[in-house]
Amino acid sequence: MKFMKLGSKPDTFQDQGKGVRYVSSELATDVTIIIGEVKFYLHKFPLLSKSNKLQSLVSKANEENSEEIQLVDFPGGSKAFEICAKFCYGMTVTLNPYNVVAARCAAEYLEMTEDADRGNLIFKIDVFLNSSVFRSWKDSIIVLQTTKSLLPWSEDLKVVGRCIDSIASKTSMDPSSITWSYTYNRKVGTKFPGKVESVPKDWWVEDICELEIDLYKRVMVAVKSKGRMDGSVIGEALKTYAMRWLPDSIEALVSEAHSRRNKSLLETIICLLPSDKGFTCPCSFLLKLLKVAILVGANDSSRDCLVRSISLKLDEASVDDLLIPARSPLTTIYDVELVKCLVDRFMARERSSRDKNIPAKSTNDFILGHASWLKVGKLIDVYLAEIARDPNVNLSIFIELLQSIPDSARPIHDALYESIDIYLQKVIGSSRGNSLLQKCEEHSSLTKAERKHLCGFMDVRKLTMDASMHAAQNEQLPLRTVVQVLFFEQIRAAAGAQAINHRNTDAVDWQKTLPEKQNVSKPSSEIKIKGEEDTQKNMKLVKKGSKNRSSGPQLLPSRSRRIFDKLFVVGKVSGNGKNRSSETSGSSQSPTLVITQGEINSSSSRNRRHSVS
Repeated sequence: MKFMKLGSKPDTFQDQGKGVRYVSSELATDVTIIIGEVKFYLHKFPLLSKSNKLQSLVSKANEENSEEIQLVDFPGGSKAFEICAKFCYGMTVTLNPYNVVAARCAAEYLEMTEDADRGNLIFKIDVFLNSSVFRSWKDSIIVLQTTKSLLPWSEDLKVVGRCIDSIASKTSMDPSSITWSYTYNRKVGTKFPGKVESVPKDWWVEDICELEIDLYKRVMVAVKSKGRMDGSVIGEALKTYAMRWLPDSIEALVSEAHSRRNKSLLETIICLLPSDKGFTCPCSFLLKLLKVAILVGANDSSRDCLVRSISLKLDEASVDDLLIPARSPLTTIYDVELVKCLVDRFMARERSSRDKNIPAKSTNDFILGHASWLKVGKLIDVYLAEIARDPNVNLSIFIELLQSIPDSARPIHDALYESIDIYLQKVIGSSRGNSLLQKCEEHSSLTKAERKHLCGFMDVRKLTMDASMHAAQNEQLPLRTVVQVLFFEQIRAAAGAQAINHRNTDAVDWQKTLPEKQNVSKPSSEIKIKGEEDTQKNMKLVKKGSKNRSSGPQLLPSRSRRIFDKLFVVGKVSGNGKNRSSETSGSSQSPTLVITQGEINSSSSRNRRHSVS
């Protein structure tokens, strides 16, 4: 910390108590200066020789036959005046970053300029500020903090602006030219003996966290205006400041004593967020800000700014981040409509970037862009499972959020099936031990048409074997959906058996081409018989889905076997499908219920459904 000493005479100021200060001298005092509740008994000559203001005030007091002069609204109070008075007497006084601004404002008030005396206090303080304080990172921050209590004097004297400019300029310095001892809060760090830890780009973010929000905002605006700071570093600075000043508990956030301050602080942080797409402020942090913004009632522009920033990187979010509590008048536990808005914005931006047909800079760029599409699809499917437990989530908003994800973002429908399964159990009042589900007993069950409509968004061809077996035994699903699951699982099993048989036949053909002395394969008839047995086995056996979905191959459950035996005839054509159930007969989307062996053989080319368009 820099300091400057002025004067050479010993300090003879005495404190008499009861707010009285005087100079110990053989000469009697002849003027009394009143600053607030403190009285200074001083001598006219040394004061008038340095202060134009006191010259005019003493002259006026003499005309009124008064020895008392009261200085109203004196900047810096009695301590600042005492520094000026000691300078007038030539006594030793020390200026440092903590008192220099107060002394400068007091000297300005007293008009201690070069007109009154050469080398006056204003001149000396300005030299100290320019040559020492504004060149020091630590001292500039300290001085800026002291200016808050000296407004508007510190602002009019441009001390605030010069401190801000000094700080902003130093944040753009090359980190390689900075040592830890240069910073305000950190010390030299060594992970290994004799090795000094390198200074990162964000070395300055913790140092300025001690500033109040108004000054912090001005510093950050100046830093951004320089145009030399990465958006990622600015984002890190804002995150650090928010963690430093925003309370952790909801009660503290919304308390009457601090709600206005928290709201102002949050809105300021939001307005300082970088607007470019490349800044790396974590999405989880932005979502936390959004939750706080909802709690403290931040203005609409601040919330829209956050929604826009979050939608740019929604693929980085987690399900817990999206569980945003709903506020009145919403009746749901979580704000589903807000999440749908985020998804819609993300998808609109993704489609727009793809429609431009701009070639990717590299293969990695394309893969990363494609991955974000799939990540959001998986994220929302898991989110649907969370909100499906909420009894107040109606079918329309559930379907709207479900449809906000395009089909290409769902190569597998297992997570979607799980969310639909939970929602169906919720609406019909079944309980899984969750208190939310137990509240649903008063809900009316979904109609048969509504259950069909909801399950229609699930493509059973995109279910894995475990999910298909679970769905085949799920009594909550419409019968038509169960039939579709069984149909496509039968095709998959038959196609798999045919593929095995084809591979075995190829192996036999290859072995026939070997010389007799190297032919150690089994007879082809044995392989053929084995292939036929595998075919029959795969046509009759499937994995049995269960709650844990981990069991091995089992016979179809009795309900599913009855449906299967009644509706499916493999290798024959049984009339015109008169045995179809009433629930499936009226739907054009139902699969063909009677298939031939040829159809099974031709289905292998349609087996794979996991590609992404």
